Amino acid sequence: MSNKVIQAIYNDDDVLLHAVKKVKAAHHHIEEIYTPFPVHGLDKAMGLAPTRLAICSFIYGCCGLTVAVLMMNYMMIVDWPQNIGGKPSFSFIDNMPTFIPIMFELTVFFAAHLMVVTFYLRSRLWPFKQAENPDVRTTDDHFLMEVALHNNEDELTSLLNESGAIEVKIFEKH
Repeated sequence: MSNKVIQAIYNDDDVLLHAVKKVKAAHHHIEEIYTPFPVHGLDKAMGLAPTRLAICSFIYGCCGLTVAVLMMNYMMIVDWPQNIGGKPSFSFIDNMPTFIPIMFELTVFFAAHLMVVTFYLRSRLWPFKQAENPDVRTTDDHFLMEVALHNNEDELTSLLNESGAIEVKIFEKH
């Protein structure tokens, strides 16, 4: 199995999007695409599956709501019930309208913070990680597409040049 990829650099996102469609239509495997900003429609053009992060966010929000309910029930009803403003202190249901802001805030807090952690873990980003972009221009104004090579260098090079690449080079991945 070869670790060779061909890297094509583009200077326009519309040209890149058209090139991705041409490469996928020719049944080549795109390893990765590096862009300086999100390109609308690129995930669909590459055939990527939709993200499941929204499901994680819902689960994290439910965990936050559960923690809020259990925490308030323990603190305000079980551990130290107090008569504040004539409100009953012996029932969670009777006090629930006053607890709604706390339940909302903890739901949002858990969902937001755990989503950040999940995103970083899923993306394999952590402090002091070295950058993986193969060309420094992809952080400024260029777009790079890596396509796997399987003894079809000439065919793929001509396809990428025809699709509008300004630079095409073969690269050995380690």
